[in-house]
Amino acid sequence: MSLTASRYLSVILLVLIGVHTNYSEASGASDDSPQKKRIIALAPHIVESLYAIGAGHQIIGTTAHADYPNAAEDILRVGNYARLQIEKIIQLKPDLIIAWKTGNPMDDLARLEKYQLKVIYSDPQTLEDVANELIMLGKITGREAEANTIAAEYTKKLQTLRNTYSNKSKVSVFYELWSRPLRTVANKAWPQQQIELCGASNPFANAQDDYPSIGLEQALVSLPQIIIQPAQHSADSPDGLSWSQWPHIPAVKNNFIFHPNADKTHRMTTRMLDEMVILCEQIDAARQFYQAQK
Repeated sequence: MSLTASRYLSVILLVLIGVHTNYSEASGASDDSPQKKRIIALAPHIVESLYAIGAGHQIIGTTAHADYPNAAEDILRVGNYARLQIEKIIQLKPDLIIAWKTGNPMDDLARLEKYQLKVIYSDPQTLEDVANELIMLGKITGREAEANTIAAEYTKKLQTLRNTYSNKSKVSVFYELWSRPLRTVANKAWPQQQIELCGASNPFANAQDDYPSIGLEQALVSLPQIIIQPAQHSADSPDGLSWSQWPHIPAVKNNFIFHPNADKTHRMTTRMLDEMVILCEQIDAARQFYQAQK
């Protein structure tokens, strides 16, 4: 091949490469590597767990209240628990959507799947499932080693808490999930599992729903030894209950009203255990107090 012909061929190849690159960018095509996939994460706990395993920078869209870590606040919002912005999500051309099976509108998720967008579901049911979710996220983002390490640490810490507190003598707890209308927890609700982990009993544990609405009188006559009132619904809140109105209740009389950080306890992430350590210690202190009164 002559020098002129060789140079001509090189120019043609460069042009073709440029055309292919421009086409890929225009079509939204992305690297096939799991660590390069562009992700829309449709729940705060999903966002938090992706950051925990080092995949937070892959998130291109999320929903309201995804605020941890601080970097998450800069992620584009594409909806909330009630409604997703379908058109915006389609325009972002994500490689993957990670949805919360019980926390996102199912009709919107069905629409996304009709548009041939890949949707994977987060569905933690038990405290142990936090570790399973981390492992799942590690596989789909190519960060198995990081995820497996964090999952193992979480499982060990969870089991230590369970071994330490779950079989201790019971103290009765009323969990004020919401104040107006008054709502508590039961059955397999996330906070109910935490109550059991700390070795406490809930008089409404066998209610029909996981998050039953009850009458105030029902809560008062149960005479709880401990009241758990998440921080944002405490008596300082305009909507919170001021339990000091009922000093005959043991929890009020003995000042055993605890205010855990709901952003930690209500999210299915590893940070939950940091708050559970504190809550279990508080419940145990109350347990020891009541035992000493016998």
